[in-house]
Amino acid sequence: MKTVLITGCSSGFGLETARHFHTQGWNVIATMRNPKEGILPESGRMRILPLDVTNPASIAEAVQAAGDVDVLVNNAGIGIVGAFEATPMDYIRKVFETNTFGVMAMTQAVIPRFRARRSGTIVNVTSSVTLAAMPLAAAYTASKTAIAGFTGSLAHELAAFGVQVRLVAPGYAPSTQFAHNLDISVEDLIPESYAAFAKPIFESFAKPGLITTETDVAEAVWTAATDTGDRLLYAAGADAAALIRD
Repeated sequence: MKTVLITGCSSGFGLETARHFHTQGWNVIATMRNPKEGILPESGRMRILPLDVTNPASIAEAVQAAGDVDVLVNNAGIGIVGAFEATPMDYIRKVFETNTFGVMAMTQAVIPRFRARRSGTIVNVTSSVTLAAMPLAAAYTASKTAIAGFTGSLAHELAAFGVQVRLVAPGYAPSTQFAHNLDISVEDLIPESYAAFAKPIFESFAKPGLITTETDVAEAVWTAATDTGDRLLYAAGADAAALIRD
């Protein structure tokens, strides 16, 4: 029976991914900054651990408590939407601390174990903004694009040790709370000078065509984690798949 460690499981993609792996018969270590009771099935195959991917001590404690794992899913992330000009650098740094440096720190923490036994899979969840740029998401896009490049390079680096590295790119998921982890509102990041530009963009967000669901992402992560080939990129959602085709 294999074991997966997933970051950012309190809601959205991470929560659904934890449920999906559990239904597939895996041992699941679901981590979240502030553990919540009752959101995941009670089972001997389901453990919930506290983990803040921006805190080195928290990472070390969680990895130690998790023990041997077969797959790491770096899902924890935060979003930010707004005009780059109006976005304080403190918030940009917060986004990078979680979306970029948090992923790198978690990856660095498990590599020695994977390399020593010459097996293991790392799945990094990014975003379809790495496939096609969108406005009002410059900082977020930068943080996720960094991980796309990081993943591609690392895949070459770890293949020699039998470790696989994958990239899952979800599309737009209206049902998720994209920017709820930052204590600043979208309105605060859209100054009057950008209002006319932003209006039609937000209207299109409210009436999307193709979208991505939490289930789409969970299934894509599962496929990436269990694929024995050498594929790097996996789309999650019809909109992300269309971007890759295009």
